[in-house]
Amino acid sequence: MAGKISFLVGFGAGYVLGARAGRERYEQIANRAQGVWQDPRVQRRAGQAQEVVKEKAGEAGAKVAEKASEAGSKVAEKVSEKVGSDSPTTAPPTGTGR
Repeated sequence: MAGKISFLVGFGAGYVLGARAGRERYEQIANRAQGVWQDPRVQRRAGQAQEVVKEKAGEAGAKVAEKASEAGSKVAEKVSEKVGSDSPTTAPPTGTGR
């Protein structure tokens, strides 16, 4: 029984000390990350990256619109060809055939 109590006390103390140390380390890392993010050089690079993304997105959008237009033209052309080839070359007879 004494062994279990010693184990539980040791486990509890280790957990509390580990949790406190873990929290302190987390705070250190979070503060350091916040400091890096607030650095004007990092902010300048982040702004440049955003501009590049906006530019590339605009170019991609224009390219997609161009390809969609080309595809639509090709479909319309194929439909016209199909409709033209299905049309009879002579008119069907009018009348009842009497």
